[in-house]
Amino acid sequence: MPLNEILPKAAKLYPDYEAVVCGDVRLSYDQFARRVWRLANGLSSIGLSRGDRLAVLHENCHVFLEAYFAAAHLGIILVPLNYRLSPGELAAIIEDSGSSVMVVQKAFEDKVKGIPDMAGCRMIWTRESPACRGAKENFIYEDLIAGASEEPPDEIMINDGDVAHLYYTSGTTGRPKGVMLTHGNVKSHALGTIAELHLSDSDRWFHVAPLFHLADAWATFAITWSGGKHVTVPAFDAERVMKLIEQEGITITNLIPTMLNMMVNHPRVADFDYSSLRTIMSGGAPIAPETVRKIIDAFRCDYIQTYGMTETSPYLTMSILKRHLKELPRERQLAFKAKTGREFVNVSLRVVDDLGADVARDGRQVGEIIVKGDTVTPGYWGLPEETKKAIRGGWLYTGDLAVMDEECYVNIVDRKKDMIITGGENVYSTEVENILYMHPDILEAAVIGVPDPHWGEKVKAFVVMKEGKKSGEREIIAFCKSHLASYKSPKEVEFISALPRTGSGKIYKKGLRDNKV
Repeated sequence: MPLNEILPKAAKLYPDYEAVVCGDVRLSYDQFARRVWRLANGLSSIGLSRGDRLAVLHENCHVFLEAYFAAAHLGIILVPLNYRLSPGELAAIIEDSGSSVMVVQKAFEDKVKGIPDMAGCRMIWTRESPACRGAKENFIYEDLIAGASEEPPDEIMINDGDVAHLYYTSGTTGRPKGVMLTHGNVKSHALGTIAELHLSDSDRWFHVAPLFHLADAWATFAITWSGGKHVTVPAFDAERVMKLIEQEGITITNLIPTMLNMMVNHPRVADFDYSSLRTIMSGGAPIAPETVRKIIDAFRCDYIQTYGMTETSPYLTMSILKRHLKELPRERQLAFKAKTGREFVNVSLRVVDDLGADVARDGRQVGEIIVKGDTVTPGYWGLPEETKKAIRGGWLYTGDLAVMDEECYVNIVDRKKDMIITGGENVYSTEVENILYMHPDILEAAVIGVPDPHWGEKVKAFVVMKEGKKSGEREIIAFCKSHLASYKSPKEVEFISALPRTGSGKIYKKGLRDNKV
C-alpha cells in the first residue's frame, strides 16, 4: 500500500474516531481527511506537482500532519525545517532542496524575514502576517483550504522508489545534507513499528518531540495506518505534558532524554494519573539502568530505549526484551532495557571490525554498526560522492561504534565522527569549529561534548587565542550564537595554550576529554 492510500483507508475504517487533537482543535478521521484533500487541492492550484519540494517551518500542530499527508497524495517531497536553525542555515536548506513553497507559522515571521533572498520560494502563512499583506505570491493557509475542493485529488501512481521526504542533517564539513527517504522507506518503517510496538486503533500517540525530527515524525503514518489518535503539543513543558497524558489518555510516546529527566524530577510528577500509558520510548543519548528504573517507577509503564538515524527512517534497534529475558531479576532486566537494543524488525544489522568481519558477541569487542534494509535511504540529495562514502556494498556505514552481546543486543560506546547529542539534537563538532575559526581573535579551536545533567551532553570549546587577543567566554559564545542555532553553540569555553595532537599532527580529542591539556 503506497503512502497516499493510508489516510483514505483510515478515514474509511474509522471515520468517527478522533484522529487529531491540537489544543482546542479536535478532528475525526473523516474531518481530518477532508482538510488534507482541501490542502492537497489547494497546493495543486498554486502550481505544486509531483516531485516539487514543499518546506514546512512550524511547531507541532494539525497543520504539520496535514502537510505530511497532502504532500504524499500529490507526490510532493516534504522538507521539514528545524525552527531552531538560524536564518542563514534555513536559507541554505531552502536553496539546496529547491523548495518552491514553504508553510510558515506566524511565530517565525522574524526568522523568515532574516532569510536572505527568498525570491522563488512562496509562503503559505498559517495565520495572517504583515509580511504577506499585498504580496501576490503569499497565501493564508485556511484561505487556501477554504477555497479548495474537499474531494480526494486525482489518484497518481506512486512508486516505492519515489522520494517522499528530505530531512536535513548537518554534515561534518558544516554543509547541510538532505537525507532522501522514499515512499518505500517510510511505508516499510511504519509497518515495522506497527509490528514491534503492537500499535492499534486504541492507541493515542503524543507528539511531544518536534515533528521536523524523525524521532517523532515516523509516527505520523504508523499511527494513522493503525487508526490511532494523534495528540500534539507545540512546545515542551513538563507539567503540561504530564497533565495532557492524563487528560487525553495517552498510551505511547517518544520523549528525548532531557524531557524525561525534567519530568521524572518535577515536583508534581506524582500528581497525575498515568494509568493509560503503556510505553515510553526514548533515544538519542545513552541511559543508565538507574534512570530507566526511575522512569518506570514514576510512570508505571514499559520503557524502550531506541537507536536510529535519519538515514534509516529512523529506527535500527529497540531494547524490547525477549520473552526469556523478562524472567530475569529486575536488575538484569533494567540493564537490558538500558542498552541500545536488538535490531529492528525491518533491518539487517552487523557490528564489524575494520576488515569488515563481525565482532565477537561478547559485549566487549568494539566495531562499527552497519545496516541494510528497506528502511535505509537511497542517499543524500545531490551528493553522490557522500552517498558512495556512506553506502558501500549495499551496507550503510553508520559511523557509530558499538559492542554486541550474546543475546545480540547492541550497545553504542562511542561515535566516530565526534557527534555531540545535546537535548536530543545532533551537533557536529566540525560545524562549530568552523565558526570559531571565523572569530578574529582565535588561533585554534576544538569542540567536544561533555556530560551535562540537564541536556545529556553540552558543547564545550577549547580555544587557543592569538597573541595579545583577550576575547572572553561570553563574547565567544555570543559570536557563535550569531552564526549558529543556540543549541549548537558552546555552553562552555576553556582557554588553553596549545591543543594536544597525535604524532601525525591531528588534534587529539581524547586528550581533551581526559583533560590531558
